[in-house]
Amino acid sequence: MPSLTAAEVARHLDGQVVGDDTVTLTGFAPADRARPGDLTFAENAAYFARAEASAASAILVAEDFPAPAKTLIRVSSARIAFARVLPLFFPEPSYPPGVHPTAVIAPSAQVDATAHVGPHCTIGDGAVVGPRNVLQGHVWVGAQSHLGEDVVLFPNVTLYPGTHLGHRVRIHSGSVLGADGFGYVLDNGIHRKVPQMGNVLVQDDVEIGACVTVDRGALGPTTIGRGTKIDNLVQIGHNVTIGEHCLLVSQVGIAGSTKLGNYCTVAGQAGLSGHLKIGNHVTISAQSGVMRDVPDGQKVLGAPAMPDTEAKRLVVAMQRLPDILRRLAELEKHQPGHRPDSGSPR
Repeated sequence: MPSLTAAEVARHLDGQVVGDDTVTLTGFAPADRARPGDLTFAENAAYFARAEASAASAILVAEDFPAPAKTLIRVSSARIAFARVLPLFFPEPSYPPGVHPTAVIAPSAQVDATAHVGPHCTIGDGAVVGPRNVLQGHVWVGAQSHLGEDVVLFPNVTLYPGTHLGHRVRIHSGSVLGADGFGYVLDNGIHRKVPQMGNVLVQDDVEIGACVTVDRGALGPTTIGRGTKIDNLVQIGHNVTIGEHCLLVSQVGIAGSTKLGNYCTVAGQAGLSGHLKIGNHVTISAQSGVMRDVPDGQKVLGAPAMPDTEAKRLVVAMQRLPDILRRLAELEKHQPGHRPDSGSPR
């Protein structure tokens, strides 16, 4: 664990120290677990009260909280600073360059001398493994795949032939990129498979969680845009295009040939039908079923998905429905010719 002064941490975060800037910080912890030497953070008054009462030696804050007993590091955003400071205290593990003796590498493959190829990895014909790549173990890189710089593949990642990864891509355990798309045509009573001849293209700075499947295109590529982050257990169909800096939360499913714009957020368990166009800066709420195109900037909710303001009005109306039915039944009792057994709502 590194040892840093408050002044050193503040310089890294472009922050300002209030109090003793020479205090030594050796770790980072939440307030309820902090010990002397730890840095903690507070983004509101309730968190700050707990942080001030804790054993932590310093507090990362974004607001003007008085703290005579603690050193403060003031920053523009405590949450952003939290993400930036954690690597100082919990650096990524390092992997030495070299190829494990159990790895199988095709003679025509190119593996940069700075790359780490772990145990039982397989690298196919014509594949390129770039500088400072880390293939942790049991990774399969198919023929003619191309990996950029600083790629990290966690154990049991599978890249089918022709997969292309940009720079600084991270793919977590059990994910499969480039499996056949789900393409079939009914021919004389049988489902005839449509050959899937495309590939998968992942641009720079993408992170893909565990057990994600990204199908190869039928002809062209399935594309994941720069800076996009994909949670665990997501399914992306063939010829889908995901724009830049999107967030896809766990258990999202996107059917073939749908296109998402930039900066979209798709919340957990949402499903998108095929051949749709989703605009830029779109938010799709959890468990929504999207069956139509969504224009730029819209927030949608429900199944079928609709603008969230409309969906929320429907939810409120549904909650009022039992009372409305009771009132309707009372009104019907006073209508001429009403019979008690006429089937009116009760």
